[in-house]
Amino acid sequence: MNGPFNIPLTAWLRWLLLSALGGFVLLSALSAFVLRDQIFQTFLDPGVPFQTYERPPAPDYTQDEAWAARPGVRLHDEAGHPAVFFIHPTTYDGGSHWNAPFDRPQEAVEVSQIILPNYAAPFLVQDVELYAPRYRQASLYTFMNNREDSVLARELAQTDIQRAFTQFLREADPEQPFFIVGVGQGGAIALDVLARRVAPDPAVARRLAAAYIIDSPTPLDLLAGPLSTIPVCADPSDIRCVVSWIAVRPQETARIEALTQRSRALDARGRLTAVEGRALLCVNPVLWTANEDYAPARLHRGAAAAEGLSLTDTPSPMTNQTGAQCQSGLLMIDQPRARALRRSGRLAEDRRVRSSNLFYMDIRANAETRLNTIRAVMADEARYAPALDAPVEVDVAPITPIDG
Repeated sequence: MNGPFNIPLTAWLRWLLLSALGGFVLLSALSAFVLRDQIFQTFLDPGVPFQTYERPPAPDYTQDEAWAARPGVRLHDEAGHPAVFFIHPTTYDGGSHWNAPFDRPQEAVEVSQIILPNYAAPFLVQDVELYAPRYRQASLYTFMNNREDSVLARELAQTDIQRAFTQFLREADPEQPFFIVGVGQGGAIALDVLARRVAPDPAVARRLAAAYIIDSPTPLDLLAGPLSTIPVCADPSDIRCVVSWIAVRPQETARIEALTQRSRALDARGRLTAVEGRALLCVNPVLWTANEDYAPARLHRGAAAAEGLSLTDTPSPMTNQTGAQCQSGLLMIDQPRARALRRSGRLAEDRRVRSSNLFYMDIRANAETRLNTIRAVMADEARYAPALDAPVEVDVAPITPIDG
């Protein structure tokens, strides 16, 4: 017996089955593509509540293995140098841990080979020394949801960096300025350090050249609350102030939504709360101003893809790559001309930091300007401040006895 169009019945049934199977495979592939982030999250879930999770051992910041970069121990009579306290972004996706062990080899390689050359090296101008703590970073998974477990994991990461900053203050020269730089997750933690350790302590705050919060939201309400003593860097030479930007392209709607509607940042009570509805700070890293002026690509000093370079190498700058403009708290950029500077198609790319630095040379020039400024200001302050052990002359008014 033949089917339609005189095709043998067995062949017809085989064609129907193959067509159905092909349609099922196509539909499955399409569904997997649409739901790829949700599927990815499923594999990254540690599968145990944070409260019962066995946390990795804490780093001991008196030991070199707790640091991705740390200057050598100096002699008592050796002069110190300016410093940068650098907090690296998320490099651990998740799966086995809420917080990655600080000494995981995979993360150590990414930090030393990609992150430090691209994001810490621009600040190593003149004789600046680098302090880059390792820490029990919260996994990428904790930034992809708003579970209480995820918040607790991020707060654990903060406690590590607080202890690292304490050790940094012990080791760095107390008469030298320093930068605080945080990228991605490191930026959120840098705000916590500023709020708890820098803003309340005038002796520490006077040494702050500037804080750079990169690819992490900085809500403006913090500047009216816990960071009220640390103003916005509104001019390229301002010091003791904060810079912040999140670079996005207008077409990156998923990234914009993730950063402005599903992110968390420090609030006035010191808790990580939603940024949705909170105005964000944006300082343009081409103009170094906090307004909405457009910086054309011809002003862009240069990007760098510095992966694999040593911290003392100067990468070849890729100039005039992008224009930039602050809009509604985000830095809107043009598509970089060089493919090495564009975002990859990795899963959860909207939460990742680029493996290149789009504003490498802009940052380097600005860091040198601010360092020169604060050095001059601190020298003037030291020149005119009274010596603590100098005798104080007091005019004594004669006492005239009163006749009784």
